[in-house]
Amino acid sequence: MSDTTSSTDAFADLISANESYTKTFSLGGLKPIAARGLGLVTCMDSRIEPLDALGLQPGDAKILRNAGARVTDDTLRTLVLAVYLLGVDRVLVMPHTRCKMASVENDQVVHDTIWEEYGVDTRSLDFHTDNDQLGALQHDLERIRHHPLLPAELPVTGAIYDVDTGRVTPAGL
Repeated sequence: MSDTTSSTDAFADLISANESYTKTFSLGGLKPIAARGLGLVTCMDSRIEPLDALGLQPGDAKILRNAGARVTDDTLRTLVLAVYLLGVDRVLVMPHTRCKMASVENDQVVHDTIWEEYGVDTRSLDFHTDNDQLGALQHDLERIRHHPLLPAELPVTGAIYDVDTGRVTPAGL
């Protein structure tokens, strides 16, 4: 079996599910701008359904997801594009409770764990781990607020999403 065949087989369930999805697809013609002007930075954690949690519909927001909901250089690059080209006029950074990226002291712990368990050297990566979640959120909000390419008047705030209750608690800092 070739690598291509085994890779294709690994995704057959998704391609099949997409066939069903296309039969009721209703988002065609949706404009590429954020209809409600929201840029949302949140975690990739599958326990978060950002549209439902914030009363949004498809097309209302530009959603940026990464491990830990951190404002990385790539997040800032994407926010610049979203603000100037995609209708974003406010930004919410929303990490969550019980986040793995906020449960370890620092990146070295992650590097060591991956090395010990899988033999993979990840020292070239910055995972942005921080067990002071509110401190990390404050840092990330400031990165957006003071980015030279983003408007100084851009409203920016933070909130914590509770994965056990679905509640979003403002933490504007």
